[in-house]
Amino acid sequence: MSPSLHLVKITPENVDAVCRLRVGPGQERFVDPVVTSLAEAYAYGEVAWPRAIRDGERLVGFVMAGFDPANTVEPYRSYLWRLNIAADQQRRGYGSFAVAAVCAEARRRGERRLWVSWGPGDGGPEPFYARLGFRVTGAVVDGEIVAEREL
Repeated sequence: MSPSLHLVKITPENVDAVCRLRVGPGQERFVDPVVTSLAEAYAYGEVAWPRAIRDGERLVGFVMAGFDPANTVEPYRSYLWRLNIAADQQRRGYGSFAVAAVCAEARRRGERRLWVSWGPGDGGPEPFYARLGFRVTGAVVDGEIVAEREL
């Protein structure tokens, strides 16, 4: 992984570029576009934690977590909400970096577990998340498979 990887807040200067990010063909059915994520971030206010993923000055992806410790639905207390890596930037460790950064933020907030979910179907992200230590819980929330990772 590149030592120049970092997360940055979404700002007026980078929002257009972040909204233009596109995942690989066929992945759109598993992850909403960034523009949807940013609308949700606006609607959910302090719960949402959206960040652009940069390698040096190059935008390579987007990640958004949600932190809502009082939520009555346990998987929504500390979760990886969205992960979009640009189609031409995949398989370079950027997704793994982003997940590690979200885990670090969750630990910083005192969380002991991180959840993620995805829609069912062939070609989905389950193998990626399994490699990063997430295990499927057997729960389904809003039609999505739920997995968790101990921090």
